[in-house]
Amino acid sequence: MSIEPPTERLPVVPPPPAPRRPRRGLAGRIVGAVAFALMVSVFLLPDLWFGLDRWSPFTQLIAFRPVLVVGVAVVVVVLGLVTLGMRRAWPFPVAMLVVLGIGVSMLVPRMLADPLPTGGEALKVLSFNVYTGDADVNALADTIRRERPDVVSLPEAGERYRERLMPLIEDLGYTSRASVGERSQDVNGVVALVSPRFGDVDFTVGRVDENSPFPYVVVTGGELGDLRFVAFHSVAPTAGSVAQWRTDLAGAGEWCRGDTPTVVAGDFNASLDHSVLREAMASCGDAASQRGSALTATWPTSLPRWLGSEIDHVFSTTGTAESFEVLDLPGSDHRAVLTTLRLA
Repeated sequence: MSIEPPTERLPVVPPPPAPRRPRRGLAGRIVGAVAFALMVSVFLLPDLWFGLDRWSPFTQLIAFRPVLVVGVAVVVVVLGLVTLGMRRAWPFPVAMLVVLGIGVSMLVPRMLADPLPTGGEALKVLSFNVYTGDADVNALADTIRRERPDVVSLPEAGERYRERLMPLIEDLGYTSRASVGERSQDVNGVVALVSPRFGDVDFTVGRVDENSPFPYVVVTGGELGDLRFVAFHSVAPTAGSVAQWRTDLAGAGEWCRGDTPTVVAGDFNASLDHSVLREAMASCGDAASQRGSALTATWPTSLPRWLGSEIDHVFSTTGTAESFEVLDLPGSDHRAVLTTLRLA
């Protein structure tokens, strides 16, 4: 019988603990939140980033800032809910809330109406982009007959559209002028109409510069007195036309400067979120904004009024809007705008 020697038991050494990831400090979380918020602000507030909205794709994005603001608000709510379970994430909703506040502050003034004007001569203005001359001419004639505007601006209407419209309102006594003739497509022109109460007026056709594709119409003289009315259409800021769009708007701004009382109406292809438009028309008042309606979309009609962009305007150097309406007329991708100004 053999006896085995006792086995020596070695102490069990536990494995070393896995290295812990260092916790991100408060400063790091704040830096990350600020960086994220700044990235979002480039798309929501490009006009505040040294005029970044002057170039594509920000020119196109900023036209829908109200929708972007709603999107950022949703992000803030989601991040706020996340912080209920991850309290250390609080810098992110706070930073986004700051960006949201700035975006909202850019919109709120356009929702607040100015005091109603007292006194002054009334001037009713109608502007309607007739969409390459395809808008329902009978519906437009009915609107003119019902509302009896003093002056009318019809972008994307030329001599062809004018000849279809005028016989329908001939008994009303309006005078009119198209900026392009019958040989040119309606999309290239603008038509201006003037009420007979202004008598024998003068029409002048011009361009803001030699490269501008859309000539404007200026109405002066007669019983307008010193007042000048301009029917205007800017080129759309598509990717290849943004530079010309900036030139067109800058040219329109010249009518707002100087001592001549002026009303400019038409399709500017820009909302008040575009810094180019704000700077160009700084010396003019926007009728929609004066009545707290500058967030009502005039384009495109395929989207609800709260979802599109307000790019059709009536600007004035001398008047304040007493009323402002956005009208749906068939056959166009734009809505019409109708305002009554009280001229100082």
